[in-house]
Amino acid sequence: MISKRTKYALKAMLALADQYEKGPVLIADLAEREGIPKKFLEQILLDLKNAGFIQSKKGKGGGYFLRRRPREIRLGQIIRMFDGPLALLPCVSQTAYQRCSECRDERTCGIRLIMKDVRDATAHILDNTSVADVQERVAEVLEADSKALSFEI
Repeated sequence: MISKRTKYALKAMLALADQYEKGPVLIADLAEREGIPKKFLEQILLDLKNAGFIQSKKGKGGGYFLRRRPREIRLGQIIRMFDGPLALLPCVSQTAYQRCSECRDERTCGIRLIMKDVRDATAHILDNTSVADVQERVAEVLEADSKALSFEI
């Protein structure tokens, strides 16, 4: 499971992507719109800023905005930033590998073999899905919903 912090970071990034090139977004507006506690969001946005995902502008008309295009930001980057490795077991992690103490033979460990497949599949999806891809998926669902509710003759 991803942490609440990571989920809120993803929500914030998607909301900022919706406002891409439309100007900065105030923390208070973002917190209210996304249902994220303001103080918690401030910490998350600072982490995202320090990592180079977003920028801020001070003063009138200020707020936060994406530093890069939504197409350039991958979900895997954000998740790893907040939650660390994607692997469910340390023995299959590419960035935080640790041998399992109870493992007799890592090469033939069935659990490790399957968990490596899970990690690889998860990494493939998250590292190949951009914030823009998520926006497009949401738009497709909304469009399908509007067509399903259409009573045109």
